[in-house]
Amino acid sequence: MVRFNIEKLLKKKNKSKYWLCQNMNITSRNLNRVIHGETSSISFKYLEDLCKYLDCSIDELINIEKDA
Repeated sequence: MVRFNIEKLLKKKNKSKYWLCQNMNITSRNLNRVIHGETSSISFKYLEDLCKYLDCSIDELINIEKDA
């Protein structure tokens, strides 16, 4: 399962989900769906923006966990 470290990275930068939504022009509902793994796909544009605004690499942003 793919997990995103968005909340951890936001906390590290002392930023809010609201700040990220405003910068990425994404709704809080859609951001929360990504954070909680409730989406089956994500665009490369969002991945690029997440890395840009969270100042991280793709491997810091995403963890892949083995299914139990």
